[in-house]
Amino acid sequence: MTEETPGFEEQPDVPSESAKTPDDAAQGAGSADKAGPAAAPTGDELVEVGLKAQLDQVQTALNERTTDLQRLQAEYQNYRRRVERDRATVKEIAVANLLTELLPVLDDIGRARDHGELVGGFKSVAESLETVAAKMGLQQFGKEGEPFDPLVHEALMHSYAPDVTETTCVQILQPGYRIGERTIRPARVAVAEPQPGAQPKGEDAAADEENGGPDEG
Repeated sequence: MTEETPGFEEQPDVPSESAKTPDDAAQGAGSADKAGPAAAPTGDELVEVGLKAQLDQVQTALNERTTDLQRLQAEYQNYRRRVERDRATVKEIAVANLLTELLPVLDDIGRARDHGELVGGFKSVAESLETVAAKMGLQQFGKEGEPFDPLVHEALMHSYAPDVTETTCVQILQPGYRIGERTIRPARVAVAEPQPGAQPKGEDAAADEENGGPDEG
């Protein structure tokens, strides 16, 4: 009989770590990888993330430059309009100043024409000068019989007349001139007002009708 040592039981043989084969070790490592954390991103994934970040930066910079360009373009358009407006104003002032200096000459031409003295070479030169002034925008105004307007007329003489119903220009002493809507010299005129206390002709006719017509004999 085999003697058994009291207090000890037989244990199954367990291979030691040193006794494991290489295949067993590789199997154990694979199991550990499956049970561990997620795998790190690969090189291609890192490149894709970097390219996406760069693309976002480029897009942001492009939007900023586009906004700057639009602002500069708007500022340039405003500047160009302002320059064109100022240039037109300066040109208009220069033309007005030149034509203002020519007004006495045009007055002399007008007086010579009224007296029948505009003949020969003087007439040709005078008409050429008037044509050039008209091309530059000079317009003459002021006619006898038109209502007096203190904005465009300057009254030098005053009288009363029975045949007018309002203050009227009865004589043009010196014509007025304008360029577009700008008056460079008012028309100098003689004006006539209705007789004080006189009734307009229309009211006299209405009164005669109400009274049965004018008295006879």
